[in-house]
Amino acid sequence: MATDMQRLVGTSEDDDEEDMEMDVKEEDDDEEDDMEKHIATAPLVGVDGIIGSSSNNNRFHHPQIHEQVSTPGGGARRSRPLEEKERTKLRERHRRAITARILAGLRRHGNYNLRVRADINDVIAALAREAGWVVLPDGTTFPSRSQGSKPISSTSAAVTPPSSLTSLRGISSSYQCPVDYNASRMKGIYVPNSSPYDSSSRGQSQISSTLGDGGEPLDTQALIGGPVESVEAKKVIVDVPSKLPERDFAGTPYIPVYVMLPLGIISVKSELVDPDGLLKQLRILKSLNVDGVTVDCWWGVVEAHAPQEYNWNGYRRLFQMVHELKFKLQVVMSFHECGGNVGDDVCIPLPHWVAEIGRSNPDIFFTDREGRRNPECLSWGIDKERVLRGRTAIEVYFDYMRSFRAEFNEYFEDGLISMIGVGLGPCGELRYPSNPVKNGWRYPGIGEFQCYDQYLLKNLRKAAEARGQAFWARGPDDAGSYNSQPQETGFFCDGGDYDGYFGRFFLKWYSQVLIDHGDRVLALAKLAFDGTCIAAKLSGIYWWYRTASHAAELTAGFYNPSNRDGYAAIAAMLMKHGAVLNFTCAQLHVLDQHENFSSALADPDGLAWQVLNAAWDYGIPVTSENFLPCHNRVGYNKVLEGAKPLNDPDGRHFLSFTYLRQSSILMERQSLLEFERFVKRMHGEAVRDLEQ
Repeated sequence: MATDMQRLVGTSEDDDEEDMEMDVKEEDDDEEDDMEKHIATAPLVGVDGIIGSSSNNNRFHHPQIHEQVSTPGGGARRSRPLEEKERTKLRERHRRAITARILAGLRRHGNYNLRVRADINDVIAALAREAGWVVLPDGTTFPSRSQGSKPISSTSAAVTPPSSLTSLRGISSSYQCPVDYNASRMKGIYVPNSSPYDSSSRGQSQISSTLGDGGEPLDTQALIGGPVESVEAKKVIVDVPSKLPERDFAGTPYIPVYVMLPLGIISVKSELVDPDGLLKQLRILKSLNVDGVTVDCWWGVVEAHAPQEYNWNGYRRLFQMVHELKFKLQVVMSFHECGGNVGDDVCIPLPHWVAEIGRSNPDIFFTDREGRRNPECLSWGIDKERVLRGRTAIEVYFDYMRSFRAEFNEYFEDGLISMIGVGLGPCGELRYPSNPVKNGWRYPGIGEFQCYDQYLLKNLRKAAEARGQAFWARGPDDAGSYNSQPQETGFFCDGGDYDGYFGRFFLKWYSQVLIDHGDRVLALAKLAFDGTCIAAKLSGIYWWYRTASHAAELTAGFYNPSNRDGYAAIAAMLMKHGAVLNFTCAQLHVLDQHENFSSALADPDGLAWQVLNAAWDYGIPVTSENFLPCHNRVGYNKVLEGAKPLNDPDGRHFLSFTYLRQSSILMERQSLLEFERFVKRMHGEAVRDLEQ
């Protein structure tokens, strides 16, 4: 867990500088050896002692006689004076130290996921992506689709060989990467603001070096894939913006801002952790005019030891504190385990008595084709099966929600509790656990179908028999594994079985099980929390969105290929229960920079627009939360743009926004200043320091 988190958020500034210094020493030694061994030989030019060379190492020429060194082959070669070597090493060491501090500062204060040994190319690429440009792994850079053919200016950042601009001016919304996935069949309902490459780099850098150490452009022939005709074609354009223009949100609709409390604010013994420290931080948030807080009510904490024995003590003390500060409160009914996912810093398993049942009957958990169980949450196959000490899973959820309502009824009546989030699957989201990291999944794998426990297979068998095709009572063949790509499988590839008779039957059944589960749980939640707003959380599975099959969405339960709208049925189900949609997408960032990211064809903005349109078409209010940590102005501006769409003819906007999450970093002075400014703009207030 620690290693994963370090990769996600970076390391400390001191560690970065120490690693960079070690790196500098190693590279200095390598450079010195390289200079001694590889300085190219060349005939003397003129009589002033200057030596002509084609070697890139010989960048510094001085009008002085260089010493000759004899070689085994007879002849002589020249090397630079020792004092010049020392000066070069000092300049290089100084340059690298400055780079180390810049990168450490960006990671610590700017929310950039830059690797420890990143270079200036990584910085330029990150700034370019932040400005809305597309930077391919080979360094090729061009405007995003929202910019069209916008020329390079002072408000953009690019690293682009001019000779390649001609071929890039015609880039359209159906840009084809090296792996063509029949983009002509893809949905065209939205022209997004970014591209699948709009992400910060992590791990091994994907950006090819386009600038030499001395600031000279390197040969770009390999980057643009064609001959370089002239010296001008080798130049690169580097224009890093110091400020980006901001939209004025003064007078826009008021959107309440909530702050999610830490995951482990209530211990596994149902006790409030560090109440004095929490009270101090809540008072700070109150001074910033934050509207309220959000907290998870963990099933594994409250009903931990025996069925229907609920311990709400820690939550009661917390709610009293929130009530005294006159905050609003959003509560999430969390029926999943905590731990193993991005951002999880505590471990809260399912109730012990549920785990005991699972040891004797592991089919109560979701299961993949290989028989691997996922104990993160209960399988939807037991929604109506009395396998939990005489109760069905739906009854267990309902009893838990009724107990919460009875315990805190006074807070419902006085309006303290403004919304109840209803957990519907892994991470509390309405989806199958198709991409579990614990089973080896890594972005951008397509994931696997999770329907192989005996209860879901029985459900599938009934559906196949009702269709008159009993032999369809099975999962798809050749659907790949967790880390497969669509074109590597027979089921998800273009023209694959996903669009055949069996494929359409299976995917419709698979997605209908998801919708039916949400329908049943939300119906009981509406009954338990009558008069209070309820919400269902939907995650954004945005990778492979630009393919025909949308494979990653299919394994997650969203039947949303390019020829079908898979989110309209979910929106209709939510409207039936008057539920709010809590849509969480990865904004313009991804968690991992994969070596083959260019072929992932991800489109978070396009997916977000499709889901939001589906919800708004059914008149469903939408709330949201940030997916990754956000502490800088650029990140806040992206949230604001999504929360209050520009020039929307219907004036649609988010119902509320939840910031994830309260932490020591948020409590730092600079972070608080930026967060206060963000809250004001979400509230529609004017700020004085708009960047134009």
